[in-house]
Amino acid sequence: MREAVRKESEIFSELAEICASPGYVHAIASLCYQNDIIGYADTLTPEDMLQQLSRDILVRTEISTLVGLACKKQLNIDLPSPEVIRRYIDKTDSLLKEIHQSMMPPMEYIFNPNKIGDQNFNPFRDGLVLREAIFYGGESAYDFQYRDLSKIKYEKDNNWFLTNKGFSIQQVIDVMTSIKSLRNDKANNVVRKLFNKDPSEWTVLSVYKFTAKEISDISNIEIDTVKLVIESFVSSINMDEFNSLDDFNPKNAYPIIQLPEDEYLLFQIYSLVQALYETPFFWFNDDKAYKNIANQHRGQFTENFSAERLKLVFGEKRVFSNIDIYNSKEQAGEIDVLVVFADRAIILQAKSKKLTIPSRKGNDNSLQSDFKKAIQEAYDQAYLCATLLNDKKYKLVDKSGKELNINREYKEIYPFCVISEHYPALSFQARQFLEFQETKNIKPPFVMDVFLLDVMTEMLQSPLHFLSYVNKRISYGDKILSTHELTILSYHLKQNLWIDNKYAMMQIGDDICVDLDLAMLTRRDGAPGSDTPEGILTKYKGTVFDQIIRDIDKLEHSAIISLGFTLLSMSSDAIEMINNGIAELIKRGRKDGQHHDLTLEISEGGLGLTIHCNDDHKSISGPRLESHCERRKYTHKASSWFGICIGQKVPRLRFGVNKEYDWVQSNEMDELVQDLPKPQNLKGNNKINFAPEPRQSKKIGRNEKCPCGSGKKYKKCCLKQEWRM
Repeated sequence: MREAVRKESEIFSELAEICASPGYVHAIASLCYQNDIIGYADTLTPEDMLQQLSRDILVRTEISTLVGLACKKQLNIDLPSPEVIRRYIDKTDSLLKEIHQSMMPPMEYIFNPNKIGDQNFNPFRDGLVLREAIFYGGESAYDFQYRDLSKIKYEKDNNWFLTNKGFSIQQVIDVMTSIKSLRNDKANNVVRKLFNKDPSEWTVLSVYKFTAKEISDISNIEIDTVKLVIESFVSSINMDEFNSLDDFNPKNAYPIIQLPEDEYLLFQIYSLVQALYETPFFWFNDDKAYKNIANQHRGQFTENFSAERLKLVFGEKRVFSNIDIYNSKEQAGEIDVLVVFADRAIILQAKSKKLTIPSRKGNDNSLQSDFKKAIQEAYDQAYLCATLLNDKKYKLVDKSGKELNINREYKEIYPFCVISEHYPALSFQARQFLEFQETKNIKPPFVMDVFLLDVMTEMLQSPLHFLSYVNKRISYGDKILSTHELTILSYHLKQNLWIDNKYAMMQIGDDICVDLDLAMLTRRDGAPGSDTPEGILTKYKGTVFDQIIRDIDKLEHSAIISLGFTLLSMSSDAIEMINNGIAELIKRGRKDGQHHDLTLEISEGGLGLTIHCNDDHKSISGPRLESHCERRKYTHKASSWFGICIGQKVPRLRFGVNKEYDWVQSNEMDELVQDLPKPQNLKGNNKINFAPEPRQSKKIGRNEKCPCGSGKKYKKCCLKQEWRM
């Protein structure tokens, strides 16, 4: 039975009371110091990053709540005794735990026995249930993403900033970067200074205080301009309306606090850079003459940023923006960003919508309305365009009015729904609310924000790696539970995302994300750590397997894209077998100058791979590989059979084939394949047996055609090279 829980409003009132206590800001400073500081030696490691995942660490929304409540009355910064500060912290911790518990509806409400039989009943669509996920859900972005993306987001609004605020967007970023730099210096020195003081004087509040002069000295920006920037993020809004967790907290939009004697107080750098990314929306809204222009720029940012990030992966020539779809003279659809790669396509629809305050409060109608505007409408548009993409009756026209001359037969189309704003618990809400369809060609949608797309395109800068991850992520869909999409991506980078069919669900803990956190921190903020998580991007770098993947990217042949997906889904043992097998083929081919091959069974009755190694002209090597794969596919009644040809002198992928069609019995084929030797199986070991026993039902004559399908006589083929598979 659930213990008696006090009303949330009652606990919130008590929390507000303690936050208004004299000198409570010193308790907030202590809590922030515990949250913010990561200790490390010369190099930052994932183990160091794990410090931030302690259960004692407060989430940013909790800290913001404490700051907002502390500012409801005149701020008292007098230093209490250490005992009082400790009592403040303990009481705060207790109340926050209690308020978290009070937010969660009782189990009998969530799983109402009277509704269990209703097929349409989904307790997680309930606003009261979603409140907890929205308030405590993971952050959308890294702080440096808010900083860097703000520059891009507002580059077209720079003249407005100069005219109306007295500073440029670059100056805002420089000021905020300087505040962070000063904060880091003070955090590193504060403990050393405390050793020289009496314990009654111990406080870390000074870490979070600064002056305009300090920032001006670091940034080399005139102090008057620095003051304009700082005071733009000092709230002039009355805090009287902040009376519950879900109310608008002005300290989120304006996180800097004005202190006496020209000092300022900022507890969370993250809140400041997020405010930079979001607060100008309110400034523009107050300017009636500029409001619509700003909104237009906001929408363009999402589309343009998405396109530019995808170009990093797929290249300029495969990414198209603002594509109109026409049937005769009528417009049938519009694609914000279209990506094409061989017989795969991405249709990206962008939105710039936020979760409103009523939705945060758990209002069911508001939640569904916000979701419809932010996500559902984007998906519906993407799906419509996907249905038209393979239909050649419809023309694709770019923004210059020119018709696109591209492939119009796509095996897989991936709808992307991308939003530009922080949307709490986005993946969880998409799981509950999004209504979508799946066809043979059109895959389930991938819902994300620009921050996730930014990280994906940063870490997976290869078309095959990128599409392979997308394919896996959407295929598993509801099978994966995680507080954040970044955690799933980090797991993939380390372990290769894969779920055995015997498992219905996989939950991924937040700790797995520290490797990705460190990599991004190293790449974007210059942290002294590894810029790539150990895993799929590092383990086979420089091997033949890695070269095949890179060659598939470059060749962009529809026949072997699916093979690329299959290869990237293989176990370590299977990859080692392929590496060793191809290395042996190349070694023997260079020794005798002859064609050599290897056949591997990837899955019983499902897939197989035949590898040919030679430098023969494609007019010879092509039909030989085609014939060999046809025989192998027939023998194993496989749904698909892949074939690739590797060069001997230059061990690169020359070309590939994919035999994918329904199996039909044939007397002629029965005769041709009856003596094919067994293939190697990729399961169970990591060594290729280069001397297998051939499977023969009758003795093969020396002058008969070789059963491997090469087209050569047996005496000039497998009889001469008995080691061949």
